[in-house]
Amino acid sequence: MGVRSAATVLGPRTMVEGGLTPEQSAARQVPAREPLSVCVICCDEEANIRACLQSVAWADEIVVVDSGSRDNTVAIAREFTPRVIYHAWPGWVEQKNFALEQATYEWVLCIDADERVSPELAREIQRELERIRAGDSHAVGYSMPRRTFYLGRWISHGGWYPDRKVRLFRRSLGRWAGVNPHDHVRINGAVIALRGDLLHYTYRDIADHLDRINRYTSVAAREMLARRQRLPLFHMLFNPPLRFLRMYVFQRGFLDGLAGFIIAVLAAYYVFLKYVKLWELYRRNAETGTSDHGKAI
Repeated sequence: MGVRSAATVLGPRTMVEGGLTPEQSAARQVPAREPLSVCVICCDEEANIRACLQSVAWADEIVVVDSGSRDNTVAIAREFTPRVIYHAWPGWVEQKNFALEQATYEWVLCIDADERVSPELAREIQRELERIRAGDSHAVGYSMPRRTFYLGRWISHGGWYPDRKVRLFRRSLGRWAGVNPHDHVRINGAVIALRGDLLHYTYRDIADHLDRINRYTSVAAREMLARRQRLPLFHMLFNPPLRFLRMYVFQRGFLDGLAGFIIAVLAAYYVFLKYVKLWELYRRNAETGTSDHGKAI
Protein backbone atom coordinates (compact mmCIF):
# COMPACT_ATOMS: atom_id res chain seq x y z
CA MET A 1 0.00 0.00 0.00
CA GLY A 2 1.31 3.49 -0.78
CA VAL A 3 1.80 6.13 1.94
CA ARG A 4 -0.88 8.82 1.97
CA SER A 5 0.43 12.37 1.65
CA ALA A 6 -1.24 15.76 1.96
CA ALA A 7 -2.44 17.27 -1.33
CA THR A 8 -1.85 20.90 -2.30
CA VAL A 9 -4.28 22.73 -4.56
CA LEU A 10 -2.49 24.26 -7.52
CA GLY A 11 -5.16 26.06 -9.53
CA PRO A 12 -7.42 23.77 -11.60
CA ARG A 13 -5.27 20.65 -11.12
CA THR A 14 -4.16 19.14 -7.81
CA MET A 15 -0.69 17.71 -7.42
CA VAL A 16 0.56 15.56 -4.59
CA GLU A 17 3.99 14.88 -3.16
CA GLY A 18 6.40 13.61 -5.79
CA GLY A 19 4.67 15.47 -8.65
CA LEU A 20 1.91 12.86 -9.10
CA THR A 21 -1.67 13.65 -10.02
CA PRO A 22 -4.42 12.33 -7.69
CA GLU A 23 -5.18 9.62 -10.25
CA GLN A 24 -1.57 8.49 -10.31
CA SER A 25 -1.36 8.56 -6.53
CA ALA A 26 -4.54 6.49 -6.23
CA ALA A 27 -3.16 3.96 -8.71
CA ARG A 28 -0.08 3.63 -6.55
CA GLN A 29 -2.25 2.75 -3.55
CA VAL A 30 -4.25 0.01 -5.26
CA PRO A 31 -3.19 -3.38 -3.82
CA ALA A 32 -1.09 -5.47 -6.18
CA ARG A 33 -3.44 -8.44 -5.85
CA GLU A 34 -6.91 -9.42 -4.76
CA PRO A 35 -7.08 -9.85 -0.97
CA LEU A 36 -7.46 -13.40 0.25
CA SER A 37 -9.20 -15.06 3.20
CA VAL A 38 -8.00 -18.49 4.30
CA CYS A 39 -10.58 -20.73 6.01
CA VAL A 40 -9.54 -23.66 8.22
CA ILE A 41 -11.78 -25.96 10.27
CA CYS A 42 -10.26 -27.98 13.08
CA CYS A 43 -10.67 -29.89 16.33
CA ASP A 44 -7.83 -31.26 18.48
CA GLU A 45 -5.22 -30.53 15.81
CA GLU A 46 -2.33 -29.19 17.92
CA ALA A 47 0.08 -31.49 16.08
CA ASN A 48 -0.81 -29.95 12.71
CA ILE A 49 -2.31 -26.49 13.09
CA ARG A 50 0.95 -24.52 13.50
CA ALA A 51 2.53 -25.79 10.27
CA CYS A 52 -0.80 -25.38 8.48
CA LEU A 53 -1.19 -21.71 9.46
CA GLN A 54 2.50 -20.93 8.91
CA SER A 55 2.07 -22.03 5.29
CA VAL A 56 -0.63 -19.37 4.72
CA ALA A 57 0.72 -16.61 6.98
CA TRP A 58 1.08 -14.42 3.87
CA ALA A 59 -2.72 -14.27 3.38
CA ASP A 60 -4.69 -11.11 4.22
CA GLU A 61 -6.98 -12.94 6.65
CA ILE A 62 -7.06 -16.32 8.37
CA VAL A 63 -10.34 -17.63 9.76
CA VAL A 64 -10.12 -20.69 12.03
CA VAL A 65 -13.37 -22.45 13.02
CA ASP A 66 -12.87 -24.81 15.94
CA SER A 67 -15.50 -27.31 17.06
CA GLY A 68 -14.36 -27.72 20.65
CA SER A 69 -10.68 -28.63 20.87
CA ARG A 70 -9.52 -29.97 24.22
CA ASP A 71 -5.81 -29.57 23.44
CA ASN A 72 -3.75 -26.48 22.52
CA THR A 73 -5.20 -26.03 19.03
CA VAL A 74 -7.03 -22.79 19.83
CA ALA A 75 -4.05 -21.23 21.65
CA ILE A 76 -1.75 -22.01 18.73
CA ALA A 77 -4.25 -20.68 16.19
CA ARG A 78 -4.50 -17.38 18.09
CA GLU A 79 -0.78 -16.86 17.52
CA PHE A 80 -1.62 -16.42 13.83
CA THR A 81 -5.05 -14.77 13.82
CA PRO A 82 -7.58 -13.14 16.14
CA ARG A 83 -10.35 -14.73 14.11
CA VAL A 84 -10.66 -18.05 15.94
CA ILE A 85 -14.35 -18.94 16.16
CA TYR A 86 -16.09 -21.71 18.07
CA HIS A 87 -18.89 -23.52 16.25
CA ALA A 88 -20.37 -26.84 17.38
CA TRP A 89 -19.77 -29.64 14.89
CA PRO A 90 -22.68 -30.00 12.39
CA GLY A 91 -20.84 -32.12 9.79
CA TRP A 92 -18.03 -31.59 7.30
CA VAL A 93 -20.03 -29.84 4.57
CA GLU A 94 -21.96 -27.66 7.01
CA GLN A 95 -18.90 -26.64 9.03
CA LYS A 96 -16.94 -25.63 5.94
CA ASN A 97 -19.86 -23.55 4.66
CA PHE A 98 -20.08 -21.87 8.07
CA ALA A 99 -16.37 -21.00 7.81
CA LEU A 100 -16.97 -19.49 4.36
CA GLU A 101 -19.64 -17.23 5.82
CA GLN A 102 -17.15 -15.84 8.35
CA ALA A 103 -14.64 -14.77 5.68
CA THR A 104 -14.25 -11.08 4.87
CA TYR A 105 -12.94 -11.20 1.33
CA GLU A 106 -14.43 -12.45 -1.92
CA TRP A 107 -11.55 -14.79 -2.72
CA VAL A 108 -11.11 -17.66 -0.26
CA LEU A 109 -8.66 -20.52 0.12
CA CYS A 110 -10.02 -23.47 2.12
CA ILE A 111 -7.62 -25.99 3.61
CA ASP A 112 -7.79 -28.63 6.32
CA ALA A 113 -5.65 -28.53 9.46
CA ASP A 114 -3.55 -31.47 8.23
CA GLU A 115 -2.76 -29.71 4.95
CA ARG A 116 -0.08 -27.19 4.06
CA VAL A 117 0.32 -24.87 1.11
CA SER A 118 3.67 -25.56 -0.51
CA PRO A 119 5.90 -22.53 -1.30
CA GLU A 120 5.39 -23.23 -5.02
CA LEU A 121 1.61 -23.23 -4.64
CA ALA A 122 1.70 -20.07 -2.50
CA ARG A 123 3.63 -18.21 -5.19
CA GLU A 124 1.28 -19.48 -7.87
CA ILE A 125 -1.82 -18.41 -5.92
CA GLN A 126 -0.39 -14.93 -5.37
CA ARG A 127 0.43 -14.58 -9.07
CA GLU A 128 -3.12 -15.57 -9.99
CA LEU A 129 -4.56 -13.05 -7.52
CA GLU A 130 -2.38 -10.40 -9.18
CA ARG A 131 -3.72 -11.43 -12.60
CA ILE A 132 -7.28 -11.23 -11.31
CA ARG A 133 -6.72 -7.73 -9.93
CA ALA A 134 -5.19 -6.69 -13.26
CA GLY A 135 -8.18 -8.09 -15.16
CA ASP A 136 -6.10 -10.76 -16.91
CA SER A 137 -8.05 -13.73 -15.49
CA HIS A 138 -11.77 -14.38 -15.36
CA ALA A 139 -11.62 -17.69 -13.50
CA VAL A 140 -13.92 -18.13 -10.53
CA GLY A 141 -12.08 -21.11 -9.08
CA TYR A 142 -8.77 -22.96 -9.09
CA SER A 143 -7.96 -26.62 -8.54
CA MET A 144 -4.66 -27.85 -7.16
CA PRO A 145 -2.98 -31.26 -6.93
CA ARG A 146 -2.87 -32.70 -3.42
CA ARG A 147 0.14 -34.82 -2.52
CA THR A 148 -0.18 -37.07 0.53
CA PHE A 149 2.54 -38.16 2.95
CA TYR A 150 1.80 -41.65 4.25
CA LEU A 151 3.87 -44.30 6.04
CA GLY A 152 7.06 -42.29 5.68
CA ARG A 153 6.82 -41.45 1.97
CA TRP A 154 5.06 -39.24 -0.55
CA ILE A 155 2.40 -41.16 -2.46
CA SER A 156 2.35 -40.61 -6.23
CA HIS A 157 -0.11 -43.19 -7.55
CA GLY A 158 -3.17 -45.25 -6.68
CA GLY A 159 -5.61 -42.36 -7.08
CA TRP A 160 -3.94 -40.45 -4.24
CA TYR A 161 -2.07 -38.18 -6.66
CA PRO A 162 -2.70 -35.79 -8.26
CA ASP A 163 -6.07 -36.00 -6.39
CA ARG A 164 -7.07 -32.52 -7.59
CA LYS A 165 -9.12 -30.35 -5.23
CA VAL A 166 -10.86 -27.04 -5.85
CA ARG A 167 -9.86 -24.97 -2.85
CA LEU A 168 -9.36 -21.42 -4.18
CA PHE A 169 -12.53 -19.71 -5.41
CA ARG A 170 -14.86 -16.73 -5.33
CA ARG A 171 -16.96 -17.00 -2.21
CA SER A 172 -20.06 -15.66 -3.96
CA LEU A 173 -19.85 -18.35 -6.67
CA GLY A 174 -18.71 -21.40 -4.70
CA ARG A 175 -20.21 -23.58 -2.01
CA TRP A 176 -19.28 -26.78 -0.21
CA ALA A 177 -21.45 -29.72 -1.21
CA GLY A 178 -21.37 -33.52 -1.14
CA VAL A 179 -22.42 -36.22 1.28
CA ASN A 180 -20.63 -36.36 4.64
CA PRO A 181 -17.87 -37.23 5.21
CA HIS A 182 -16.94 -36.67 1.55
CA ASP A 183 -17.17 -32.99 0.67
CA HIS A 184 -16.27 -30.99 -2.43
CA VAL A 185 -16.61 -27.44 -3.69
CA ARG A 186 -19.34 -26.75 -6.23
CA ILE A 187 -18.38 -23.85 -8.50
CA ASN A 188 -20.57 -21.79 -10.81
CA GLY A 189 -18.02 -20.81 -13.46
CA ALA A 190 -14.64 -21.56 -15.00
CA VAL A 191 -12.03 -23.48 -12.98
CA ILE A 192 -8.32 -23.29 -13.82
CA ALA A 193 -5.78 -25.97 -12.82
CA LEU A 194 -2.77 -24.87 -10.78
CA ARG A 195 0.49 -26.86 -10.70
CA GLY A 196 1.82 -26.34 -7.16
CA ASP A 197 1.07 -29.06 -4.62
CA LEU A 198 -1.20 -28.86 -1.61
CA LEU A 199 0.64 -31.03 0.92
CA HIS A 200 -1.46 -33.48 2.94
CA TYR A 201 -0.08 -34.99 6.14
CA THR A 202 -2.81 -37.51 6.71
CA TYR A 203 -2.95 -40.57 8.99
CA ARG A 204 -0.21 -40.73 11.62
CA ASP A 205 0.03 -44.53 11.35
CA ILE A 206 -2.00 -47.63 10.52
CA ALA A 207 -3.93 -47.43 13.80
CA ASP A 208 -4.96 -43.85 13.04
CA HIS A 209 -5.98 -44.86 9.52
CA LEU A 210 -8.15 -47.72 10.81
CA ASP A 211 -9.71 -45.50 13.46
CA ARG A 212 -10.77 -42.94 10.85
CA ILE A 213 -12.08 -45.66 8.56
CA ASN A 214 -14.27 -46.83 11.42
CA ARG A 215 -15.56 -43.32 12.15
CA TYR A 216 -16.03 -42.26 8.53
CA THR A 217 -17.83 -45.44 7.48
CA SER A 218 -20.29 -44.95 10.34
CA VAL A 219 -21.05 -41.44 9.07
CA ALA A 220 -21.30 -42.67 5.46
CA ALA A 221 -23.67 -45.51 6.41
CA ARG A 222 -25.97 -43.13 8.29
CA GLU A 223 -26.01 -40.75 5.32
CA MET A 224 -26.89 -43.60 2.94
CA LEU A 225 -29.66 -44.72 5.28
CA ALA A 226 -31.05 -41.19 5.46
CA ARG A 227 -31.18 -41.16 1.65
CA ARG A 228 -32.88 -44.60 1.77
CA GLN A 229 -30.15 -46.08 -0.41
CA ARG A 230 -30.78 -49.73 -1.26
CA LEU A 231 -28.40 -52.44 -0.16
CA PRO A 232 -27.98 -54.93 -3.00
CA LEU A 233 -25.67 -57.82 -2.15
CA PHE A 234 -23.81 -57.08 -5.39
CA HIS A 235 -22.29 -53.88 -3.95
CA MET A 236 -21.08 -55.58 -0.79
CA LEU A 237 -19.53 -58.50 -2.70
CA PHE A 238 -18.00 -56.85 -5.73
CA ASN A 239 -17.33 -53.16 -4.98
CA PRO A 240 -14.50 -53.82 -2.48
CA PRO A 241 -12.37 -55.99 -4.81
CA LEU A 242 -13.12 -53.64 -7.70
CA ARG A 243 -11.87 -50.73 -5.62
CA PHE A 244 -8.65 -52.64 -4.87
CA LEU A 245 -8.08 -53.47 -8.55
CA ARG A 246 -8.73 -49.92 -9.64
CA MET A 247 -6.31 -48.37 -7.15
CA TYR A 248 -3.55 -50.98 -7.09
CA VAL A 249 -3.52 -52.08 -10.74
CA PHE A 250 -5.23 -49.54 -13.03
CA GLN A 251 -4.08 -46.47 -11.06
CA ARG A 252 -0.65 -48.09 -10.55
CA GLY A 253 -0.62 -48.11 -6.77
CA PHE A 254 1.96 -50.91 -6.98
CA LEU A 255 4.53 -48.27 -7.93
CA ASP A 256 4.33 -46.90 -4.38
CA GLY A 257 5.59 -50.18 -2.94
CA LEU A 258 4.14 -51.66 0.22
CA ALA A 259 2.46 -48.36 1.09
CA GLY A 260 0.54 -48.52 -2.19
CA PHE A 261 -0.62 -52.06 -1.42
CA ILE A 262 -1.77 -51.06 2.08
CA ILE A 263 -3.66 -48.06 0.71
CA ALA A 264 -5.54 -50.21 -1.82
CA VAL A 265 -6.37 -52.91 0.74
CA LEU A 266 -7.69 -50.39 3.27
CA ALA A 267 -9.68 -48.57 0.58
CA ALA A 268 -11.39 -51.87 -0.28
CA TYR A 269 -12.00 -52.47 3.42
CA TYR A 270 -13.57 -49.00 3.70
CA VAL A 271 -16.07 -49.82 0.94
CA PHE A 272 -16.92 -53.20 2.49
CA LEU A 273 -17.34 -51.78 5.99
CA LYS A 274 -19.56 -48.97 4.76
CA TYR A 275 -22.04 -51.42 3.25
CA VAL A 276 -21.86 -53.78 6.24
CA LYS A 277 -22.75 -50.91 8.56
CA LEU A 278 -25.60 -49.87 6.27
CA TRP A 279 -26.93 -53.45 6.42
CA GLU A 280 -26.61 -53.35 10.21
CA LEU A 281 -28.62 -50.12 10.40
CA TYR A 282 -31.42 -51.55 8.24
CA ARG A 283 -31.50 -54.70 10.38
CA ARG A 284 -31.56 -52.72 13.62
CA ASN A 285 -34.39 -50.51 12.36
CA ALA A 286 -36.37 -53.56 11.30
CA GLU A 287 -35.95 -55.10 14.74
CA THR A 288 -36.94 -51.95 16.63
CA GLY A 289 -39.66 -50.84 14.21
CA THR A 290 -38.11 -47.41 13.56
CA SER A 291 -37.33 -45.48 10.41
CA ASP A 292 -34.03 -43.84 9.53
CA HIS A 293 -35.12 -40.80 11.54
CA GLY A 294 -35.92 -42.79 14.66
CA LYS A 295 -39.71 -42.65 14.23
CA ALA A 296 -42.02 -45.65 14.48
CA ILE A 297 -42.90 -47.32 11.18
